[in-house]
Order: sequence, then structure tokens, then C-alpha cells
Amino acid sequence: MSISALIIDDEQLARDELKYLLDEMGGVDVVAQGTNGIEAVDLIEEHHPDLVFLDVQMPGLDGFAVLHRLMERHRARPGHDAEPLPQVIFATAYDQYAVRAFDVNAVDYLLKPFDRKRVEQALERVRTRIASGNAGAGALPESQIDALLRLLNRPQSGTRAQQPARLIVQAQSRLLLVDQADICFAAIDEGVIRVVTQHFEGHSKCRTLEELLELLDPALFWRAHRGYVVNINHIREVVPWFKSSYQLRMNDKHQTEIPVSRAQTRRLKELFNL
Repeated sequence: MSISALIIDDEQLARDELKYLLDEMGGVDVVAQGTNGIEAVDLIEEHHPDLVFLDVQMPGLDGFAVLHRLMERHRARPGHDAEPLPQVIFATAYDQYAVRAFDVNAVDYLLKPFDRKRVEQALERVRTRIASGNAGAGALPESQIDALLRLLNRPQSGTRAQQPARLIVQAQSRLLLVDQADICFAAIDEGVIRVVTQHFEGHSKCRTLEELLELLDPALFWRAHRGYVVNINHIREVVPWFKSSYQLRMNDKHQTEIPVSRAQTRRLKELFNL
């Protein structure tokens, strides 16, 4: 019986390498591939695969954050409506992540570059668990899931995820690591999120401002308008506007003016004692 699988990795070469090995070995049907954690969640919901090869280090949501989000969704659904969660094989270039995943009883882990024998061993463990009737991540006791999240310094269900210090911003063909403190603001237009710093601008792989806000420090970033998130430390000037509204003039090189929605006017006054 063939195993349905997803490959989620932001590196094209890594996806191609793993797909080649799986095709050679047979018995695994790769139904889709994704490039980041947000795509991973969507593809798992769409395809309900038996197995997910999940990269640890990815922009947007890393591999462990994907597991965290899937568990939250799974717990929120009634038992008869909840689809079984897939088994998970973490892929990483760093032993420290592999040890964490393995110690909390993830199905297995693979170190990059991939070794054919290790892939075969990992698949054998998956087949054994499927044959015995065990699901993947969803079959882990909640205590083990919580242990994983504690090891990663991530909060438990119901609390805000820990924000990374830096974000991936795509500028032309380059993927740049940007300190959060250097971001002036982010704006969404036709589904594309533009990230602006004092020296350059690029795009985030997040699909919504809500997803971006999950990665940003709430002490620094404020959603001043439904289309804008601003870093309060990069507000250059608060400009009174018509009918008791305001605009924010940012300190990026264009001194961009950003509207403050009426719903956020009170928050603006609290921030700056207006």
C-alpha cells in the first residue's frame, strides 16, 4: 500500500533531492510540495496525507510552529469531525533540532544532506506505525506535545507564540534576514505584503497581516489600519487630519503617510498621550 506524503521545505534543491530518493525507493506517493509553514498547514488540511516531511527552518512558520498550529486546530474540533493528523518526519541541517524532535517521539528526523539509508529507516518506522494503527503527530499524548513546545521555548495552547528576532524579507531574487527593529511598517495590497525598512523594501511570504503579526513583537508593532502594521519606534510625526482623524508620517526614505483608522484613534492617543 502506497503512503501519501507531502514535502515541505523552502529549499528547492532539498525538495528535489528527497523526491528523487522517494521515487527511487517506491511506495510513497508525493501528492504535493510546499515552500513554507503556512503552505504546510493549508496543504495538510487539503490533502490529509499519511506523512509529512517537514523542514524545521522555514520563513513564516517553522516546522515546530506548524505542528503547534495543527494541534490547536485538531483540539478545537469535535472528535467525529477531526481528521487524523499525519505522521511527521522532521528535516533539518542541525543536530540540535533533530534531537529535540526525536526525544519527544516524533516519527523520525532526517539530517541534510539526505542519506538514502536514513530515509529508508524513517519510512520503515512510518509503515510500522501505520500497520499498528497509530496515527502520527495526532497520536502523541498531549504531555509529549507540550514537552516539545517547552523544549522550543514556545508557549502552550492559548498563548501567543514566541516571535523570532529576525524575519525573512524577499527583495528581488534575494532572501534577506531583517531585524524586527529595522522594519518601519508593512502594508498589504491585493494579497501581497510589502515590508519597508529605512533602507530598502521587499515582500513577506505571509499571506495576511494577521499571520505577519503573529511573528512580530507586540510591544513594537501596532495595526494602525486594516491595511497597515507600523513599528511605533519608526513613527516620525503624528499628523492631525480631517474630522478628528490622524495620519502617521513614518521615517522611511519616502516619509510614507499612513492613515489611522477611527477604531484605532483611541489607541493612538494612549500611545502618545494625545
